[in-house]
Amino acid sequence: MHYLAEGLRLPTNALDYSILILYFAVVLGVGFAARRSVKTSLDFFLSGRSLPAWVTGLAFVAANLGALEILGMAANGAQYGVYTVHWYWVGAIPAMVFLGLVMMPFYYGSKVRSVPEFLLHRYGQSSHLLSSVIFSVASVLIAGVNLYAMAIVVEALLGWPQWVAIVVAGFFVLAYITLGGLSSAIYNEVLQFFVILAALIPLTIVGLERVGGWGGLMDSLDASHGTDFTSAWGGTGIGSPNPLGANWLTIVLGLGFCLSFGYWTTNFAEVQRALSAKNLSAAQRTPLIAAFPKMFIPLIVVVPGLIALVLEPGIGSEKSGFQYNDAIPLLMRDLLPNGVLGLAVTGLLAAFMAGMAANVSAFNTVFTNDIWGAYVRKGRPDEYYLLTGRVVTAIGVLCGMGTAFIASSFSNIMNYLQTLFSFFNVPLFCVFIIGMFWKRATAAAGFWGLLSGTVAAMINYFWFYKAGVISIPSDQGANFVSAIVAFVVGGVVMVGVSLFTTPKPVESLAGLVYGTTSPGMAEPPAAGDEAWYRKPALLGWGAIILAALCYVPFSL
Repeated sequence: MHYLAEGLRLPTNALDYSILILYFAVVLGVGFAARRSVKTSLDFFLSGRSLPAWVTGLAFVAANLGALEILGMAANGAQYGVYTVHWYWVGAIPAMVFLGLVMMPFYYGSKVRSVPEFLLHRYGQSSHLLSSVIFSVASVLIAGVNLYAMAIVVEALLGWPQWVAIVVAGFFVLAYITLGGLSSAIYNEVLQFFVILAALIPLTIVGLERVGGWGGLMDSLDASHGTDFTSAWGGTGIGSPNPLGANWLTIVLGLGFCLSFGYWTTNFAEVQRALSAKNLSAAQRTPLIAAFPKMFIPLIVVVPGLIALVLEPGIGSEKSGFQYNDAIPLLMRDLLPNGVLGLAVTGLLAAFMAGMAANVSAFNTVFTNDIWGAYVRKGRPDEYYLLTGRVVTAIGVLCGMGTAFIASSFSNIMNYLQTLFSFFNVPLFCVFIIGMFWKRATAAAGFWGLLSGTVAAMINYFWFYKAGVISIPSDQGANFVSAIVAFVVGGVVMVGVSLFTTPKPVESLAGLVYGTTSPGMAEPPAAGDEAWYRKPALLGWGAIILAALCYVPFSL
């Protein structure tokens, strides 16, 4: 991600800063209020498994609605056009539905506190420790990326030095998570979700009015970029060139299956929100409830990128002086009056803080329970792990501040993170899905499948793609191919190793493999669960059908 253009300094005034200060005060207030409910480590790490589905559902979608979602997807909209909607209706909704309907009974029913802990029960210590270390490092790196992205936005828009923005935002995230644990993070994410909507909806409406409505926007883009640019599937035939550098096969398999299922079903920063729900039904409904607002996010994230391309036709070129990353700030500068401008800046900061908080809260849980408590200090009293969690939170935020400065050395953070997901999330999903549906998968297969999938994706990206051994038109296309390679290699290695090693006894796999049950998975339905909106299967199929209908106007 490049620095935002110098010409984007916003004409903020006292009203805008008052809105910003009020928001930060409310964030800290939520942290102090949540502190009273934190009495055990389960309260701190998983909110005591007590939260209702609508709260965890909104937190689930808000945790993902961070820096990359808003700035990155608006930039992709300006650069790649309507192809960007694939990240939502192919690259998110099906995987979220699968998580709710298929995987949450295993996660929640086994009473694990984290995604790596599930690997401990299914495969053993080697896979558990490897995945815990990988996830902890990745969480801190991604938290730092959110801080850095926020810092360059604040520097360009408000004139604050980068280090000031990093320290201030890091302090507020540290304060409210340390005070109230996951409950504080989740309730603030619900607040941040509505603040983000309040910022982006007016921006989109005013922008559409400026370009002559939806028809005017499409006509302008058709004239300047061709009709494929405004169609989700136009020009994606195998061998056909398009700005995304991917065809329908790599979009469906690479993004729609490997990358999306790898991210949404195994990323603990997301799954943790569902694990904090009050019962299994609420846990299943968490990603399904989140799927409904998620499918409409393109209208306030991707569409502004298209609008910016019409209002500033040269965006992304050296001649204009504006990068694609400038799309949202450019619209804020040109379209919003004071007051609404302050709300928009607050919404951006809320998005960055939500993304960072999600990764920090996931990091403190995995590091405390899956590394420190499992291998370094076993069998200590619960109060010890509660204190450790608070200390680790501080360490995680400080490390995030450090990696924020490291992130500044990368020229394109968006591609950097997509590459990381193909390296780490996809092999993890491969290990999970095979282990959940095949009793014969062994402990050795879990470890070597995870390791080989990661190595294979790295070889494909750095050797075959970067060295020019094979020709892939873009980094995004290369990420799709790397994801497919990671899944296939990891799966083949797992099957091969399993055939030559001894599996666990079937009785030890209760609640961990499809077709087996555990007491936790057999919990009775909660009172009122007979209502249609409390039935996960109906919500899941409803989300799939609605997502398919959303594709229609963008595919013609």
